[in-house]
Amino acid sequence: MAEAYATLAKPTILVVEDEAPLLTLLRYNLEKQGFRVEEAADGQEALLRVAEARPDLVLLDWMLPALSGIEVCRQLRRRPNTRDLPIIMVTARTEDQDAVRALDTGADDYIAKPFVMDALLARIRALLRRSGGVATKGTLTYRDLTMDQDAHRVARAGRALHLGPTEYRLMEFFLQHPGRVFTREQLLDAVWGRDIHVEPRTVDVHIRRLRKAINADHEPDLIRTVRSAGYALDSEDH
Repeated sequence: MAEAYATLAKPTILVVEDEAPLLTLLRYNLEKQGFRVEEAADGQEALLRVAEARPDLVLLDWMLPALSGIEVCRQLRRRPNTRDLPIIMVTARTEDQDAVRALDTGADDYIAKPFVMDALLARIRALLRRSGGVATKGTLTYRDLTMDQDAHRVARAGRALHLGPTEYRLMEFFLQHPGRVFTREQLLDAVWGRDIHVEPRTVDVHIRRLRKAINADHEPDLIRTVRSAGYALDSEDH
């Protein structure tokens, strides 16, 4: 089962857990099964992580510092772009009413500590199958730039754009966060993945290719370079 996702884009699981030994154990087992793992140690960090890049599933501890898992779940369900985000609540609370409360708050599943790892993995796979295994796709737009994620097509002012795989992922990430400045390191993590060793300057090469693909001679440059900071989808004249 370790190679279950070898031919597909790795589903990303955000593990929200403040117990370091358990977090390490979960990361090891999830990565062994072919998942990409992101981490958050408290509720506020979890909300920030989801806002930055929506995962395919959240494994959410109930008892967290600052903001409880229940409140994190409640806030995610209030937001349109995370209303259908798969969430599994993990907790040491074992009372039936606790499970009911978690599910009523919006969790898709609930598992009590201590749990059998194989059982948790089975629940994760089942929930990903039901949800399609990926975040909901749709159309992303910024000014006259449009990306149809389902059809995998990008256009500007009605003109079809031809992007390479890496440029497409860069464009998709920028469109999900218009106006926000990202460092080269942040772009590497988001687009290439933390497990891939790529020089930060590689980002510059792909940014140049992306600019060439999306900007015609008479059009404003939609990729803004912020000196000593990074790049943003945010033209100078906007």
